[in-house]
Amino acid sequence: MIYVTGHGDARHGTSARSVRQYNGVISMPDSRELVDVLKAELAFLEQGGYRSGPRYPWRPNFVFEDSPTCINFKNQSRPVPCTECRLIPFVPEHRRLARVPCRHIPLTQLGETVGAFYEWGTEQELEAALRNWLVQTIQNLETESKSSSQSA
Repeated sequence: MIYVTGHGDARHGTSARSVRQYNGVISMPDSRELVDVLKAELAFLEQGGYRSGPRYPWRPNFVFEDSPTCINFKNQSRPVPCTECRLIPFVPEHRRLARVPCRHIPLTQLGETVGAFYEWGTEQELEAALRNWLVQTIQNLETESKSSSQSA
């Protein structure tokens, strides 16, 4: 059974298996581990999630914002502050209060951000950089986790 709750509802997020559903689309729970969020984002990308037709007819899909991993997925009013997003540690500190902080996540060694790809890159370049960043970041986090659990 899936419970659909509002953010202030006492049952909201009480189960690790709880999910939210908006207009028939199930989004991910907010309390997941960071590596799980990144794996879900990678799966969404690899399944063509950003290419499966725009969510809004007047604009293309946006990386992170139009993903089920977004804490405000399917809700343009953004009731949950982006500062509560699991991806916020990847946003440079001076950009964390931006309207859309995830656009400032550097995806490449040169510091090219999601927003930079929107300005001058192609969709294919953005997706390739995102895929590489996700794979590398997942590997780094899993290695750190394994190292810290072995030393504990």
